[in-house]
Amino acid sequence: MTIHICKTAFDPWLEVSKYHQQRSRQHASGAVSVFVGCMRDFNDHSRVNNMFLEHYPGMTERQLQKIVDQAQQNWTILDTLIMHRVGNLSPADPIVLVAVWASHRGDAFDASRFLMEQLKSTAPFWKKETICESEDDRWVSTNTNGYAPNNTGTST
Repeated sequence: MTIHICKTAFDPWLEVSKYHQQRSRQHASGAVSVFVGCMRDFNDHSRVNNMFLEHYPGMTERQLQKIVDQAQQNWTILDTLIMHRVGNLSPADPIVLVAVWASHRGDAFDASRFLMEQLKSTAPFWKKETICESEDDRWVSTNTNGYAPNNTGTST
């Protein structure tokens, strides 16, 4: 189980590939679920130029480890990789990577979603956005809901 807080840009696809190759030498898994979150160029009805993401070193990693521990109690997962960017970000920059290895897809999917939703709601990260229409920066006070309004598994 690996957690990285990154002060510089990272390529999530390269990171997953490298991690997968390393772990595959030790253990095979039947499923890998990967989520990559990128910075949007809009939020709360405004266009966003850039964002500064802060965290509380030590506390953030401990909270992320608690989330991983919870996921391990609820699903049969073999490994996880969580990477989260801090510092200055531009639209389209990857911010977060959550990857889960499991024997079966159900555990991989469910644990991955749980990890991401818990990260967004409980991990101590703070975002300050620079808005296109304003000279004032603003702190982001709420996160978007990760669950779609029609969460039935069917599209409408």
